[in-house]
Amino acid sequence: MRTERGKISKSSWPKIIVRKWLNLQSRGDEFHSDSFSLKDKTERRKSCSDKDRYVVVPEKFSGWLMEANDGPGFEPVAPALTDTQNLRMFVGTWNVGGKSPHEGLNLKDWLRSPAPADIYVLGFQEIVPLNAGNVLGAEDYGPATKWLSLIRQALNTKDPEFPQYNNNATGAELSPQDDGHGSLKPRLSFSDLLSLEDELGIQDFQKMVDSNVNLEEYSPGSPFKSEKDGSTQQRFCLAASKQMVGIFLCVWVRADLYKHVSNLKVSCVGRGIMGYLGNKGSISISMTLYQTTFCFVCTHLTSGEKDGDEARRNSDVVEILKKTRFSHSSRGPEQTIPPDTILEHDKIIWLGDLNYRLAVGCGNMHDLLRKHDWEALLEKDQLRIEQRAGRVFKGWEEGRIYFPPTYKYLTNSNSYVVQTSKSKEKRRTPAWCDRILWKGEGLKQIWYHRGESKFSDHRPVYSLFSVQIDIANKYKPTSTKFTKFCTNRLSTNTALSTTCAAKVQAEELLLVGRARSCIHTASRF
Repeated sequence: MRTERGKISKSSWPKIIVRKWLNLQSRGDEFHSDSFSLKDKTERRKSCSDKDRYVVVPEKFSGWLMEANDGPGFEPVAPALTDTQNLRMFVGTWNVGGKSPHEGLNLKDWLRSPAPADIYVLGFQEIVPLNAGNVLGAEDYGPATKWLSLIRQALNTKDPEFPQYNNNATGAELSPQDDGHGSLKPRLSFSDLLSLEDELGIQDFQKMVDSNVNLEEYSPGSPFKSEKDGSTQQRFCLAASKQMVGIFLCVWVRADLYKHVSNLKVSCVGRGIMGYLGNKGSISISMTLYQTTFCFVCTHLTSGEKDGDEARRNSDVVEILKKTRFSHSSRGPEQTIPPDTILEHDKIIWLGDLNYRLAVGCGNMHDLLRKHDWEALLEKDQLRIEQRAGRVFKGWEEGRIYFPPTYKYLTNSNSYVVQTSKSKEKRRTPAWCDRILWKGEGLKQIWYHRGESKFSDHRPVYSLFSVQIDIANKYKPTSTKFTKFCTNRLSTNTALSTTCAAKVQAEELLLVGRARSCIHTASRF
């Protein structure tokens, strides 16, 4: 809460002020917030305890920082130049059960996050029914077109209303809070909020933190990001998309970042019928943003909850890592060679319906479901068991799970099938089938949660990451013939070609010059 004009209370001080206050408290000095104003004349001083960090304090308090000016270690140090930038990346996965979306389907619940994102990575499974016609026949691009239209509308339309919830953190990390669905929302600690200051910027951080350290959830397109005028703007562009039978992956980037995206490639691996058809398997998209390489792997692994089925899923992961290859054209002597395999990338996100179930023998499952004891149920989670044993995803990370199992629900219901069905064939044990994992330095997960849409028998899952990007221009461009804008890219699927959308729709990317801006072009969706 603000005390006077230009003065800020302790609960919303920027991080550098909080650190200074804590330092003074440890020394027994008094600090009066009412006498501290951001409008006071300030100067930069260096404290011994701050090492390479500077703090901004009023001139009248500057004598506390050091007793002598001629001591060692007080030489003025120029701030280091940085060649990195922190961005936020939203990752979502959803098995939609073979259902095509209707026009009024609201994606805001799924695409909501604690802070606005710069990149959206959205993966789907079963966007078409997995019948023989769709598996063996020609690709049905109709549902993918509808999903892209809904996503574009959700990302690029202002949403004046969005839900809120309170986070009364006071310095210690708080326990998760039940949201009414049995889903525990991880509440950010005060230290987490301070770390977000560097990642969000001053204006965004102040909107996130008020006098009670309240945390709001922001939906894409909300007025959290300022608009120069009141009109709706195309703020996100489709960088790449690819469909393989029921698996669909698309990557959206902020329009001003699009010109820094390069080396877009796609690779598909079928792991379905006969071990190679596309009803199961993976789509991987490789791209470079500035100088940082990304790989997004959307998968639908082998289903089944019989004993030993987890080994088949492990085998799917091994084969996907081994068979995924990104072909690249020849490079000049001063140009870096983009990664050829998944694990060669700087930052990797693995998302999808991984289909890992609860281990056989969870006899008290019904009691644990009724008590919302997810921690006890997760002890039986096959993915965690296999990962701890080193049989799959060795070295990969996943955030803590506070939400209920995402599968299998009755359609349009909050009830699991196992709680209602009398048929043993349909009594699927609830499980966390839908997961998001990551690998690589400079990736920090901020949020890991699920949506509550009843559209399919799976609940959507989403995560928000802070991503450190290397923006240093290590190599001079070999050509300045074309200027890159947010425009169309040719693809083998012309039905999916849209304005403000660069697409990858073939194993071999068709390179074309992109010299038209999309700003004044009407969207086809």
